Amino acid sequence: MKQQSWPAPAKLNLCLRVTGRRGDGYHDLQTLFQILDWGDELRISVNDSGKISRNCNIEGIAEEDDICVKAARLLRQRHGVRSGAHIDLLKRIPMGAGLGGGSSDAATVLLVLNRLWSCGRTPQQLADLGLELGADVPVFIHGYSAWAEGRGEILHPVSLGSRYYVLIFPGLSISTAEVFGHPQLKRDSRPLDMSLAALEPGRNDCENVALQMFPELAELVEHLRSWGTPRMSGTGSTFFLTFDDKKTAIKAADELKCRYNIRAVGGVDRSHLLDSLSA
Repeated sequence: MKQQSWPAPAKLNLCLRVTGRRGDGYHDLQTLFQILDWGDELRISVNDSGKISRNCNIEGIAEEDDICVKAARLLRQRHGVRSGAHIDLLKRIPMGAGLGGGSSDAATVLLVLNRLWSCGRTPQQLADLGLELGADVPVFIHGYSAWAEGRGEILHPVSLGSRYYVLIFPGLSISTAEVFGHPQLKRDSRPLDMSLAALEPGRNDCENVALQMFPELAELVEHLRSWGTPRMSGTGSTFFLTFDDKKTAIKAADELKCRYNIRAVGGVDRSHLLDSLSA
């Protein structure tokens, strides 16, 4: 069967506040998710083998540990599907970069196989299922930029309009578990009301911890200050600069790429995956 290409977009956390620690070991958060127009790409086909298999262009990820495979097997088990599937993953989003790459891949697998296997699950049912795989999966299932609370799964879609960013990849993979387990993580930020002010790039409580874990990031941040206010996405390691228009973002990326691994991207309110699914 012919494999169709499906996008798995990256995201930015434009702000991230840790407002408390829960009894289950997770943290209560407030964050602003911005969906991007760039990310990974998956090709998915179904078959009669009853097995889930995958190819990936990044080495070192065992098939059993691949979140795409886990997502497919979880949906297959819960829905009693007997068919199999093969997944080809073209990985562009760096691992441990705070851009939600793995969560987005899992969301794309759930949404696409829900259709190809005729499971009939609603987006909310898929989001609930995806939450078992990772706290960021629900925002990619619903596919809209959103103000998020709880573990990040309580979502309020927002309209941010067209925004432009330059992503700076330091080449580091930062463990989310290590950041949230760090003793110096600020865990008592005052909760904000969702307002126009809150829908702008702001403080990331995880950034100071990342700078302590990787002191070399401080030099990066200091250099980027001449271009604006660099902010870290999620638990890192990607930093981003915000620009008013696409032309300025591309110009900045061209000038910075001689020193860093850079990409100019656009922020969108609606995931391109939703457009592909509805086409």
